[in-house]
Amino acid sequence: MLNDLHATRLALRAAETTARTEMEHSIAAAGSPACAHAFVRPMFEQALQAAEAANPQQPLAGLSFSVKDLFDIAGQPTPAGSQVLSHAPAAKADAVAVARLKAAGGALIGRTNMTEFAFSGVGVNPHYGTPANPAAFPDERGARIPGGSSSGTAVSVATGAAFIGLGSDTGGSIRIPAALQGIVGFKNTARLVPSDGALPLSTTLDTLCAMTRSVRDAVIAHEILAARTVVRNTKPLAARRLAVVTNYFLDGLETPVAKAFERSVRKLRDAGATIEEINPPALGDLAAINATGGFSAVESYAWHRLLLERSAAGYDPRVVHRIVRGADMKGYELIDLMAARRDWIARMEGALAGFDAVLSPTVPIIAPTIASVAPGAERDEAFFRVNALLLRNPSVVNMLDGCAISLPCHAAGEAPVGLMLWHAALHDDDILSLAEQVENPLSRD
Repeated sequence: MLNDLHATRLALRAAETTARTEMEHSIAAAGSPACAHAFVRPMFEQALQAAEAANPQQPLAGLSFSVKDLFDIAGQPTPAGSQVLSHAPAAKADAVAVARLKAAGGALIGRTNMTEFAFSGVGVNPHYGTPANPAAFPDERGARIPGGSSSGTAVSVATGAAFIGLGSDTGGSIRIPAALQGIVGFKNTARLVPSDGALPLSTTLDTLCAMTRSVRDAVIAHEILAARTVVRNTKPLAARRLAVVTNYFLDGLETPVAKAFERSVRKLRDAGATIEEINPPALGDLAAINATGGFSAVESYAWHRLLLERSAAGYDPRVVHRIVRGADMKGYELIDLMAARRDWIARMEGALAGFDAVLSPTVPIIAPTIASVAPGAERDEAFFRVNALLLRNPSVVNMLDGCAISLPCHAAGEAPVGLMLWHAALHDDDILSLAEQVENPLSRD
């Protein structure tokens, strides 16, 4: 069991360890076979220097954090998991989120692998290799996918290479790999963390946020990234009113996911929480609202169209397939989409009023094998099917402009499964407070 950031900070302040020692442990993990393909640009020497220079009283105290390849780091290009931008001009300054982690005493251990341009929840990358899921032990069928698009970032946290993994979440790209790898992923309300210096997928849906080893670490990371203090809600679990959405989120669950979710709901009920089933009609409208391709297609096409004219052959074909859907969206269709989303959010917020949070499986499946969805036209059908399943549940929260956290809820010896607690915009503090209460009951067999 890896120590979390909170416990390691206490050990540093008690002089039971040093930032250099902890960084050496992180570097050893980053260089281990479990982290193969997780880092596209290690920064070990700089990380050691930052660790030694840090003040143990700082929030991150010289401990390691990793950064998804779509964030600007001064002096480096920002390829975003692509080859076509691998030789782009170097960034002149760190992204705001990166700068905030450094200012808090964090030591950047490296840039991490990702789905090209963040356009998939699977985590496969044809250019730099696909990191294997370190929490899903390979069986006779082979290594499992890490989840994406923040694939290498999640692996860095799950293996002990980083205490905080900085990523982005447009339709689940923090929560999907967190769920599949058995770690914590918190998607804050998008407006709370500045996006300056991050290469966009969808400016409407993108959220900059992090993965950690515990909920209390998620609170620390969020407070740094959002430059705000989380106000704890002290309402006891026995006074909580929680919802379970019976339509949409529970459709087609694989047996391990259904088993873990049902057990989690039972544990929370036994701990005193009131849990009610709801069936928001608005969820049935999502397919029609996004029928023209949704925000990600049109907004990514607007960003990529000139680059595609010059370098389309250098893209992952599966990513191009999704981006070019945006070329066909008409101006009035985008305006209609924006209006439909506003109306949909209002209806969903009405359905969730009075509940402290909603409980859902983060994703409906466990991690499939890398081989089953690896690059290759003969596996495209399987890839897009898996991608759609992985994005289905978490993307609802992005459409809602809401906040959510994925917590591990599987028992020892089971495949990793995530429980998602979620609500509408600006319920972040309540979700984090509830997650702290829920984490212990979930971890007890």
